[in-house]
Amino acid sequence: MSYRLTLAALAGLLLITMTAGVAIGSVSIAPGQVWAIVVHSVHPGLVEQSWPAVRESIVLDARLPRVVLGAVVGAGLAACGMALQAVVRNPLADPMLLGVSSGASVGAVVILVFGAGALQVFTVPLAAFLGAFLALVAVYFLARSGGRMTTARLILAGVAVAEVLSAVASLLIVTSDDPHKTQAAVRWMLGGLGGTTWRMVWVPAVAVLVGIMVLLAVTRSLNLLYTGEEAAASLGLDVHRFRAAMFVVVALMSVPWLPSAAPSGSSG
Repeated sequence: MSYRLTLAALAGLLLITMTAGVAIGSVSIAPGQVWAIVVHSVHPGLVEQSWPAVRESIVLDARLPRVVLGAVVGAGLAACGMALQAVVRNPLADPMLLGVSSGASVGAVVILVFGAGALQVFTVPLAAFLGAFLALVAVYFLARSGGRMTTARLILAGVAVAEVLSAVASLLIVTSDDPHKTQAAVRWMLGGLGGTTWRMVWVPAVAVLVGIMVLLAVTRSLNLLYTGEEAAASLGLDVHRFRAAMFVVVALMSVPWLPSAAPSGSSG
């Protein structure tokens, strides 16, 4: 099967899956009506409305944002996993295995528990990014001993760092004296797609889109890493600087959708 045909098949499968996600629920809606509602919301003149307003609200306000965010989370997991697999030259690497999620959780929980007032809107994402980045760096240096990085060592380092950081986040939560801050921290760590609104979709979508564009721009460098560090360096790639830049890109790309990815992280 050709590359273009594969992409077309996957895109079609994605549309079918998203349509089913919107159509299936406590109130079943026919797939054709789902598409009619979506098209009508984009251009009312193309489709005549023949459904009750409550169904339109169910599709556009309740289910579609959740399904779209789920697709964005899946794209983010796939793109970050691909980048990390190239950077560490290991097919098992993904954001959850390498402690990105746990590092981001610790950073966010620190701000949520100790508080930053009205600045939490800015400080929580920043702290989550720093936590995710530092977790990646820690796993990388723990796994790279004697200039070599084996699969077993990478997995052990990732699991160890993730478990330690998860324990730190849990400790911060259980020792907090403020129930409201504790509730906010637990909600951030548990994640989920329930209650998703369109306002919650745009930032993760933009982050994933920009991240994918950056990764596409450095595809040649990522491919060079698969040949080995020495070969990549001999072809003009500054391996250490490029690897650090990719860690930053993955951390920045991951943070916006990590709060929604907890239930689906194992699929990365």
